[in-house]
Amino acid sequence: MTQSPPTSDGPRGVSVVVIAYNDAELVAEAVRSALAQGPDVFEVVAVDDCSHDATPAVLEHLAAVEPRVKVVRRTENSGGCGTPRNDGIAAATGRYVMFLDSDDVLPPGAVPALVGAAEESGAEVAVGRVVRRELPERQDVRWQPGLYREAAVHESPEAAPELLHDTLCVNKLYRRDFLTGHQLTFPDGKFVYEDFVFTARVYAAAPRVAIVPRLVYVWHVRRAASHVSISLARQDIGNWQARIAAHVRAVETFRGADRKALAAACRTKFIDYDLCLYLRELRVRDVGYRADWWRLTRAYLTGFDPAEFAAATAPARWSAQVVLACESPRDLDRLAQLAADPARLIPPYATADGGPVWAKDLARVPLDGLAALPAERLPVTVDATFQAGRRSLLKLRVHELYGRLTASGAPARADVEFVPRGGDRGVLTITAPLRAAEGGWAGQVLVPLTRLAAAGGRGTQIWDLRVCLSGAAPVGPCTSLRARPSGLRRTVVPARGYGVLLVQPYRTSSGSLSVRLAPGLQGALGVVGGKLRRLARAARSRRR
Repeated sequence: MTQSPPTSDGPRGVSVVVIAYNDAELVAEAVRSALAQGPDVFEVVAVDDCSHDATPAVLEHLAAVEPRVKVVRRTENSGGCGTPRNDGIAAATGRYVMFLDSDDVLPPGAVPALVGAAEESGAEVAVGRVVRRELPERQDVRWQPGLYREAAVHESPEAAPELLHDTLCVNKLYRRDFLTGHQLTFPDGKFVYEDFVFTARVYAAAPRVAIVPRLVYVWHVRRAASHVSISLARQDIGNWQARIAAHVRAVETFRGADRKALAAACRTKFIDYDLCLYLRELRVRDVGYRADWWRLTRAYLTGFDPAEFAAATAPARWSAQVVLACESPRDLDRLAQLAADPARLIPPYATADGGPVWAKDLARVPLDGLAALPAERLPVTVDATFQAGRRSLLKLRVHELYGRLTASGAPARADVEFVPRGGDRGVLTITAPLRAAEGGWAGQVLVPLTRLAAAGGRGTQIWDLRVCLSGAAPVGPCTSLRARPSGLRRTVVPARGYGVLLVQPYRTSSGSLSVRLAPGLQGALGVVGGKLRRLARAARSRRR
């Protein structure tokens, strides 16, 4: 594609490139969220990828009433997201470029914050926080929350290789002359995970990067949609193949630019993040998927250098070594638990030659680095059973981990936090005293469901449970609770002020315990009705 010449350092602001395909119902909201950013948005370049619904008409109407909207219409569908974004770059005339998908929105103040950081620091790239907003529940989950907590300026990505964990293109502001001057584009056509490759190309060009510690993008997730986004279609083995292919291209990009440290960091990120993301769900896939996934993953990991494994976090690299050492899938529940966030290493705890290993029959996979982990990062396992009723009871079982908990000071209590889904702070904490039990410690505590419901506000609530162990050590390990099968059933309990509460403890894809609460009769009926609607949709899908 022909590139525009580099821009001058003129006064014009940001070109927001909105790409759309058959999204007539949502694209107007996306465009308006960009226009609402104020005068920093010089133009909105809306690229229609040859839609056959009302999307072109919606965009033309917006352009007719808003002079800042420029519509680019493709005559052929590209099959992906990369080509229309490239068209948007070519059509843009602003000093900066941002990307926005037609089903997402920019939160108020996002563009001014990014522009301010870029102008103040002279950075070619400015980046901020993202939330994944689950719809229709409107529950926000922070994307890569550890990356953007404080403002910072990095002279190049080598100074902060952790930036490679964020492969999104939409939460970043790019100086347009930097993109065009380095001929930075997305892969064209039907290329899945095109943002992996684009982000690698951008970082391989060594931009100065400004970090903005505020929300700049809202990523809408509609799991009930008839066509889910590529990032949610992980049940298809082709999705994993595409992800590996994108990683390969990203590594090749760094190597081609002689950014060897970034190439190695990209591979380490694959172990720390991508591998764990899919391992959490592998146990629920069918036999054919598991076999294909295992084969593809082993083939890719075989080419990794020992240093790339060693740089990965201790729990993640154990998982990678298990996959690499075994020809066929095994220990899938155990691997899912280890891939959880935070990681849990569940029994049995085998040893060989005096050191911890994955299993007695897999002694060639040592749990290297376990002895050096600080107490707060130990992959401890705390089993939990939630018994809902008039007196709702949470029973806990803490497993000793190769003597590390005792060595750090035996835990005397477990502080259980109830954290709203998408939040990072607990709003209710209950404490269970612990007593010595075979293989560890045990305890139980009453759960004040009415207080919990009041803390969650109106409507259906989802609570994740986090536990911190306390004892002689100044800082103990914290982890999520592993759900045990007993007690995982929907229960209606009486509750003062609500009449009733619908309580549903359940096990997440990674095996953690979460609790859904629906206060009042109307809330309970809403949950049941939602379940019936999902079953009806599934039945219709099977009939097609």
